[in-house]
This record gives sequence, structure tokens and C-alpha cells, in this order.
Amino acid sequence: MQKISSQPRKVRKRMVFQAPLHVKAKQLVAPLSPELRNKYGIRRLRVRKGDTVLIVRGSYAGLEGKVTRVNVKRVRIYVEGATRTKADGTEVYVPIHPSKVMITKLDLSDNRRKQVLERKKALKVSEGAQG
Repeated sequence: MQKISSQPRKVRKRMVFQAPLHVKAKQLVAPLSPELRNKYGIRRLRVRKGDTVLIVRGSYAGLEGKVTRVNVKRVRIYVEGATRTKADGTEVYVPIHPSKVMITKLDLSDNRRKQVLERKKALKVSEGAQG
């Protein structure tokens, strides 16, 4: 029988730093803008390549751009315009945590994502009717 630790540092290590990729993918969520929140009735959604986001924290705060890349393993996204110049003069994207951005425009080219939005919206409506 395996003993499960209750030490916070070990639990944190397992669920944040050493989490499997399907768990880390769920950590890649960002809040929606107030307009999108009213339209879809949900507060947050997983960030995908092609979404337009507004950076709200850090030295790039106020910058709005498209998500060019999503790194699930590191739980970071890369946004157009958030770049840094290396010593050799090349531009590289700066990794940004998804909790520090707000989604302003969704990329709805994928039908499965539309279905997810409808499912979440229906779930919120049914919860509102019950409670």
C-alpha cells in the first residue's frame, strides 16, 4: 500500500511542477474579457494559438496581440509583440503565464471549441435555473 504524503511542499511539487500534461493543460486557462463573459456566460477558458489576448500584469502590461505558441509543458504562452532582443540581436518571444492575460477575442475556427463553449454556456444556464 502506497503512503500518500500530506506535506504541502510535496503535494505542490506533484500537482504543479511534476504534473502530467493533461493536468498542465487544464492550468492553461485565462479569464475572458467582460464582453466575452457576457456573450458566453463563462469566466475563463483554455488559451489556444490564434486567440487575441491582453497582457494585464508584468512589464508587457497593456500589450494586446495574438497567441503565437502555447507551451503546455512549461504552462506558458507566447504573444505577438512581447519580445526581447538577445545579445546577438535576434528577437525572441517572452514566455507569459496565462493567468496574467485576459482573452479579448476567441479563435473559433475549430468546431470542437464552439461545442465546448455551447456546452459550458448550457451548463451555466442550468446551474442558474437550479440555484
